[in-house]
Amino acid sequence: MATKKLKHEAELFKAALIAGVKYAEGRKAVEFEATDSAGQKLLYVYRLLVHDKIIQPMPEDQVAEKTMRHKLALWHARSLPKGHPLLD
Repeated sequence: MATKKLKHEAELFKAALIAGVKYAEGRKAVEFEATDSAGQKLLYVYRLLVHDKIIQPMPEDQVAEKTMRHKLALWHARSLPKGHPLLD
């Protein structure tokens, strides 16, 4: 599956991971530690968003860091208001 690169994907992913961690901790599903890696947070947030039916799951053979980063970036991009600098 070829994924279309978003113009500001790296920045969108960073913002998405922050929003996802906030969502997970806000719903009392997890308490992340300072020593948790971005990869661990990414996998947890992806699985939680799929579990809560907020994002569509990918086929298991496509679940990799690159595809999860893209999926979270897309998820966050949809929550931003029109005209946001990261959507240019």
